[in-house]
Amino acid sequence: MNELIFGIRAIIEAIEAGKEIEKILLKKDMGSELSKELFDAVKGHNIPVVRVPVEKINRITKKNHQGAVAFISPIEYQRITQIIPQLYEDAKSPFIVILDGVTDVRNFGAIARTAECAGVDAIVVNQTESAPVNADAIKTSAGALLNIPVCREHNLEYIVNFLKESGVKIIAASEKAVQNYTSISYTEPIAIVMGAEDKGISPEILALCDETVSIPILGNIESLNVSVAAGILIYEAVKQRN
Repeated sequence: MNELIFGIRAIIEAIEAGKEIEKILLKKDMGSELSKELFDAVKGHNIPVVRVPVEKINRITKKNHQGAVAFISPIEYQRITQIIPQLYEDAKSPFIVILDGVTDVRNFGAIARTAECAGVDAIVVNQTESAPVNADAIKTSAGALLNIPVCREHNLEYIVNFLKESGVKIIAASEKAVQNYTSISYTEPIAIVMGAEDKGISPEILALCDETVSIPILGNIESLNVSVAAGILIYEAVKQRN
């Protein structure tokens, strides 16, 4: 379990001390000056703040939490806008995985394990709709989440546009796509986008993608597990790039 910090003042001090915060849970009706100070401290730090009923916080801890609990992240999140220029400077062809709404920690961990084994340069996740990097995710990843850069971004649409402007081809996996995943090139700089198992990739992100591909389903079940599908596409890229 991630380390917890209780109380608004303690959370503010942790942010100011440079602690990497996974997320903050704040009581729904909190409206004090101290909570305003908390939001001021969060600005510019890319930290999700989720308003929840106080009962949820009470279930997490019996301590005097003042209506606020923060989860310390076991990793330091990075920024894809800094990673891409460095990859080009090192004469590398970027190989990125973007997870749009993948909230299951075991799927997240399994994808991270495959990505690390395949030499993926970074994983990009949505700030608000993504699985946390917690003990379960790290265990499922076999420690890969401690070794591969994870970029938690506030606006995935902005990031996809940034990648496109940086010469990265965006490849979306969708069961509705007509194009077979083996029929396209993965040899150039690429970012593979995987969506949530229930909703898939959001329409806004899908509209920005350069290629949309599917994996043939020959049995009766309609779709693959997202971590399995990610592994298939990632290793198609490995095969072509090597």
